[in-house]
Amino acid sequence: MSQIAVEKKMQLGQLLLARGVVTAEQIEKALNEQKEKGHHKLLGELLVEMNYCSENQIASALAQGYGVPYAQVSPKICDPKAIEILPREFLEEHIVLPLFKVYDVLTVAVSEPTNVFLMDEIERISGCKIQVVCSTAKDIKATLQIYLPAANVFVIDDIIDDEGLEDFTLIEKYTADISSLEEIAGQSPVVRLVNYLLYNAVRENASDIHIEPDDKKLRVRYRVDGRLYERICPPHQMHAAVVSRVKIMAELDIAQRRLPQDGSIHVLVEGRPIDLRVSVMPGNFGEKVVIRIIDPQKVLFNLESLGFTYENLKLFRQVIQSPNGIVLVTGPTGSGKNTTLYAALAELNSEEVNICTVEDPVECNMAGINQFQVNKNAGFEFSTALRSLLRQDPDIIMVGEIRDEPTANIAVQAALTGHLVLSTLHTNDAPGAITRLLDLSVPPYLVGASLIAVLAQRLVRKICPNCKTKYELPASVKRIIAELGGKVTKFYRGVGCKKCRNTGHLGRIAIHELFVPNEEIFEMINERASLKKLRHEALQNGMVPLQLDGIEKVKAGIISVEEVLRITQAAD
Repeated sequence: MSQIAVEKKMQLGQLLLARGVVTAEQIEKALNEQKEKGHHKLLGELLVEMNYCSENQIASALAQGYGVPYAQVSPKICDPKAIEILPREFLEEHIVLPLFKVYDVLTVAVSEPTNVFLMDEIERISGCKIQVVCSTAKDIKATLQIYLPAANVFVIDDIIDDEGLEDFTLIEKYTADISSLEEIAGQSPVVRLVNYLLYNAVRENASDIHIEPDDKKLRVRYRVDGRLYERICPPHQMHAAVVSRVKIMAELDIAQRRLPQDGSIHVLVEGRPIDLRVSVMPGNFGEKVVIRIIDPQKVLFNLESLGFTYENLKLFRQVIQSPNGIVLVTGPTGSGKNTTLYAALAELNSEEVNICTVEDPVECNMAGINQFQVNKNAGFEFSTALRSLLRQDPDIIMVGEIRDEPTANIAVQAALTGHLVLSTLHTNDAPGAITRLLDLSVPPYLVGASLIAVLAQRLVRKICPNCKTKYELPASVKRIIAELGGKVTKFYRGVGCKKCRNTGHLGRIAIHELFVPNEEIFEMINERASLKKLRHEALQNGMVPLQLDGIEKVKAGIISVEEVLRITQAAD
């Protein structure tokens, strides 16, 4: 974990203890929860979730500890003109609420007064001196919602209330073309709206669409480069019709509103096929829809484009050429694990080998590779599929994810009987894959005999090349970088422009941590050494940690220091 994060946790804990808000035992439990379950959440968030204290108590303690005022913000103390000083996307992304401006001083409410990068950004974008007050993220978001909705409302003049679903025309499966809004102008308003949402999400390179109702409005958000951004707010009365339209396209039951449903949609956008994975789930205010966008043309099928350093790329290529054993890719959801596996399979693919995959679902069709999709309803799960797959004479097996004990043990047995097995795990770092396999009841001697490499990775937002500029880091942050072993003399960041929606970031790149166990590690596995000892030994034997790999990309001017520390503070 970064030094900044550790210092912050210690100070917050001490402040809460001094106030009598929590006990030392409660803080210890929260820290253990964070460590054991790999939470990316801050200590304060976990304390609130565990009902040890309230958000207001956290904010008040932080304010006292960092010498800033505490305020329970509300619309009554906000000047709408002050809110217009900063871009909407910036306010929503960083949870910042401008309160008022007096002469050249802008007073803003934030939930993290410790974030020096954020304060610098606010000063730079606003052109004002900054006065900070501390409040809760919940209060800030609630106040922003009151002032911001009208800023990005999608106006549809010909919406028809309670439109009958019998008038819907289903876009022909596999041949639906939503690339031209002019061509669909004659279709019903709800059909046009849903098509617009899909088309616009693909155009903006979104990975997911969230269609979510509350008691007053229908909100649509896109996930772009790992962050959610609100895009449009259709009239609330359209919710049922929009959800029904999506269900029809995904061939789901429109009458079922009490149980979750999953489906898929296949469309053409600007002539190219796009796969959409649909998840519908009932909530307090109606059904929420999440649509995952899978564009086969954007799957990177070569390892060179994944952000590997020269040394890591050379070593990773060596390990995937092994005739047998297990190679694991680890990281949280959305860290690009499957993309890395697909790129590895593309490199290994030839007429001389039989490559088989078991996935849930198959995200990208690959020529020359036998791909199988699990079907839980039919009892065809990872372990069942993997057991059957071994009778298909495979040379290389890719398992989408090792989730349970049966799958883990069968994968190990496959690796020990002459097969190369590629798969993924959810762990914070590369050595953590060892303890995860042990937790899944794989005997230590089998872990040591089968595991040949673990690649941990994260996706980090790249600096927008259109607004990239040099800037000077605070001396304290430079010292942290030096302590990590990084030698960086020039620092860059994006100042925000139209092309990157004023975020300063455009696209993402992976940072990696490649761990190849040696004999010392195998002995430690048999002794069931702790994760801390395993990691120490891995670093001693040349493993480059995620943070240092990220700093190398900072040195190259690809990503910012802030992004590296943000992404890796929960991993180290």
